[in-house]
Amino acid sequence: MNLEINQRNYPSKVNKPVVVICLDGSQKEYLDIASKENLTPNLDKIINEGEFILAHSAIPSFTNPNNISIVTGQPSAVHGICGNFFYTPSTGEEVMMNDPQYLRAPTIFQKFYEQGAKIAVITAKDKLRSLLGNGLKFNENKAICFSSEKSDQTTLEQNGIEKVNEWLETPVPEVYSQDLSEFVMKAGVKILNEFKPDIMYLSTTDFIQHKYEPGHEIANQFYQMFDHHIGLLNDNDISLVITADHGMKAKTNFDGEPNAIFLEDLLNKKFPQENFKVILPITDPYVVHHGSLGSFAMIYVENQELIPHVLEEIKKIPEIEEVLNKQDACKTYHLPEDRSGDIVCMSSESFTIGSSKSKHDLSSLKEPLRSHGGLHEREVPFIINSSKSDISKQLQIYNYDAFYYATHMANK
Repeated sequence: MNLEINQRNYPSKVNKPVVVICLDGSQKEYLDIASKENLTPNLDKIINEGEFILAHSAIPSFTNPNNISIVTGQPSAVHGICGNFFYTPSTGEEVMMNDPQYLRAPTIFQKFYEQGAKIAVITAKDKLRSLLGNGLKFNENKAICFSSEKSDQTTLEQNGIEKVNEWLETPVPEVYSQDLSEFVMKAGVKILNEFKPDIMYLSTTDFIQHKYEPGHEIANQFYQMFDHHIGLLNDNDISLVITADHGMKAKTNFDGEPNAIFLEDLLNKKFPQENFKVILPITDPYVVHHGSLGSFAMIYVENQELIPHVLEEIKKIPEIEEVLNKQDACKTYHLPEDRSGDIVCMSSESFTIGSSKSKHDLSSLKEPLRSHGGLHEREVPFIINSSKSDISKQLQIYNYDAFYYATHMANK
């Protein structure tokens, strides 16, 4: 019997626990190097016995849109979350999209919960928690949803669990640390063994990936930590998929300074009598990672007749690879039209896009800038702990296919 969720068919019940992990910011090279240095024996075993392909993330390749794509099984044209925030030209409001009111589709968790399944969701940062937990009821001992960041604020009413730090024997982690992700993994192992969920989702944070390139000693330590917990999870009879929300690329020049095109400044100089708004959907409360510089931008043009001229002007910038009007961008990359700018653009592999130079505080960047958001960061790992899927026969797999394959593999 099938369960239809957002125009896709899932089994209505799973025969063993389904675990999907979003390993934030993890491009393939991180895993490759850690494996070559013999730091990930458990992951290597899973790959040898299962399947490992490269998938695409949703565009923009940012955290919020892709986590929500993974847990709805669809791109943002369906679920509505197309960035960390969006702009409303009629009111001039810039609104953070971490409230469930902006979600336009039910999550896979909600629909399975309604069928009687037990659900567990753990995220590193709290910005995702209310979106991921939307539609779950926490007073029936069938759902748990909390973040590492606010693990000391959990209640039975809001999270389905309380006194998490005492239960896990681990204090609240520092937000800007590996510990935030390690908390997710450690809690996931304990919840799998004690709560015994039917569906579990673990979402880490990309603090390490923003700071350290593949092969760096600290990056390798992160994947060694991850591998340890993957081994503990996979010791159980589970259906496991590991993917990522996006990759990560270096965005600096030879001197280690950030490579950025400040688009609002350029447009104001070229069209001094006109009004533009450059929106950078990477912007969130955690800008120490990236200084709000990513590879994707939306431009709002007050004078609509000017749009074709602005398009042509941006196309002249060699560091910007993709420039599309709203209609073409939404059709090509499955974005919601009412939450997209008049123009959408993405930068080249080693560049980011900023708005106005005066709006970016880069003083907190202690290491060379690494960021994401565009086409060069959409390639992500997709690992299944089963060789029974037909995944290698598919023309294109997306990270938001994770629960589709994980649930079907649970019943094979």
